Amino acid sequence: MTDISSAPEATTDTEMTTGVAQYLAPVVIDLNALALEGKQAHWHVRGPNFIGVHELLDTLVDHAREYGDTAAERIVAMGEELDARTATIAAKTSVPAVRSGFNQSEDFIADVIAGIDAALVTLRAAIEGLEEIDAVSQDLAIAITADLEKDRWFLFSHIAK
Repeated sequence: MTDISSAPEATTDTEMTTGVAQYLAPVVIDLNALALEGKQAHWHVRGPNFIGVHELLDTLVDHAREYGDTAAERIVAMGEELDARTATIAAKTSVPAVRSGFNQSEDFIADVIAGIDAALVTLRAAIEGLEEIDAVSQDLAIAITADLEKDRWFLFSHIAK
């Protein structure tokens, strides 16, 4: 039986791990911000299609948390540290805040879609930047993008004319 506790950690190229963290850390930041903003909208949404929008916002929040956790775990698995504390998220996110208080569903949907769009810009930058660095991390960013675009579509369909 091999004692894995004394086995060396997997070696990775420092440039690669730094690059993975450079491109995925902003993804983690934006997805965590999107989850917070989505939950704020979820609690305060009013008006037509209330239950549908309320539930879609909860789904988006769950996805954003899951995607952010997956990206964060990729960074840490590569041996890099990550700062995703609330102060860091507030200072570094590109996701705009949703409006405060109770608001009509179409207003919150527009706010949340703006947040999704900001996160998608960050994800596309990660996809492009990771292309030459790490295919596994790039595939992760691509999968998150596809799922987030689907969440966007579901929300947008509530306000599309």
